Amino acid sequence: MAQVGTAETGQGGAGRRDTDSGTRRACFRRVIHIGCRPGPWKRGLVLAALALLLGLVMLLHAQIPNGIGNLGSLVETFLPWFGLFVPVLLAGALWRRSASAVAALLLPVTVWLILFGGLLSDKSHLGGDLTLVSHNVSAGNADPAGTARDLIASGADMVALEELAQGDARRLVDPTELRARQATVTYEKVLGKTYPYHTMQGTVGLWSKLPLSDTQPLDIGGDPAMHTIRALRTTVTTDQGPLAVYVAHLGSVRVMPRGGFWTSQRNAGAHALAKAIAAEPNKRIVLLGDLNGAMDDRAFADITAQLRSAQDVAGGGFGFTWPAEFPMVRVDQILVRGVRPVRSWVLPATGSDHLPVAAGISW
Repeated sequence: MAQVGTAETGQGGAGRRDTDSGTRRACFRRVIHIGCRPGPWKRGLVLAALALLLGLVMLLHAQIPNGIGNLGSLVETFLPWFGLFVPVLLAGALWRRSASAVAALLLPVTVWLILFGGLLSDKSHLGGDLTLVSHNVSAGNADPAGTARDLIASGADMVALEELAQGDARRLVDPTELRARQATVTYEKVLGKTYPYHTMQGTVGLWSKLPLSDTQPLDIGGDPAMHTIRALRTTVTTDQGPLAVYVAHLGSVRVMPRGGFWTSQRNAGAHALAKAIAAEPNKRIVLLGDLNGAMDDRAFADITAQLRSAQDVAGGGFGFTWPAEFPMVRVDQILVRGVRPVRSWVLPATGSDHLPVAAGISW
């Protein structure tokens, strides 16, 4: 019995030794695992790199070349929306518990606030000597009379319209062109009751409560085969002296699967318009119209070097205007020189795929 007890005791000691050895090995593996686990500054390095890249794209957007599909202009058109990547990257950084990714996000946040932070506050003021409205009414507008009444209700002293139809309705055969021309006749009739002075040049027009003079079409390109006029220049007589008013509808842009961001006609029109403004002898200038681009786009550098955006100076928010259902970019502009914008805003939707824009200016 004693031998059996001794044997059992020896086996029990061996079992305890094996258990202790297994425990020590498990602890050793745990220490190695913890020691090899990356710390918060080493986790999420890919997220940190993406955050830095985002910040550099926004900071150096002017250096992005246009040689490949006008990539630079495309980035600048939608530059404010790049800020949406910040919360996405932040969520990833918090999920990975990455201190490096959170720190890297300081760059894009800072750059975005420098570029667009000023637009977040409302800089508008009451008052103003003149109220201006510009609207691309759209050739497919199904309610031109309602659109005209909405524009009149804004209380504007001047209303600029783009995408009007030219030609004699009696000679038009295509139903779409005929409806567009009939819509233009409706604008003339309804707006004419409130605005005694108006001019139409090709596909753009201006209705005014103040007298107009020296009106002339501007050649800013367009469809050479159609000889389409897409801009005009006129002088508005005010009690403070003459005011030069330009109305323009620059060429359309397209994102092509192979060609990238196609902007050639628009860019040519912007260049021609900038030359006309540079030669303008009047110190007071207003440019109204659908420029088919955001003012951050380098294509408008020659224009923005001469004129200020009423929205930037006296608006609240980005003032996006297109597409009307979910505006993503401000392509409809009111730009000025020699007068002070006191208010800039976007009017409610009409039957167009663009939203109208308005601004109050003071002498």
